[in-house]
Amino acid sequence: MRRDALADLAVAYFERRGYRVERTVLLEGFSGLPQKFDLVIRKGNEQRLVWVKDWKRTVGVNMIINIDKASADVGFPNPIIISDKFSGHAKAYANRRGVILLTKREIKQRLT
Repeated sequence: MRRDALADLAVAYFERRGYRVERTVLLEGFSGLPQKFDLVIRKGNEQRLVWVKDWKRTVGVNMIINIDKASADVGFPNPIIISDKFSGHAKAYANRRGVILLTKREIKQRLT
């Protein structure tokens, strides 16, 4: 599955849940550095940042730390990362820090 295809699946998933979705967003962080996110989802007062990683390998803890830091830099807690699978360390870190992990499989199951 192409990265765009997983991003399209994610957009359909969030739109079905009532979110407005904006793609490929660049936000300036408090650090002054630009932070790039694949999606920004909004519903009411809720706004979340999303990274989509359509990789053949497992997403490790380093990527979870990176999105956690990037979202904190722009002032939005509890980011979401979407991929095929996550390492045990990535899941543990995400659980401690409130980063939401979604797999392609979970999204497909919830769309049907």
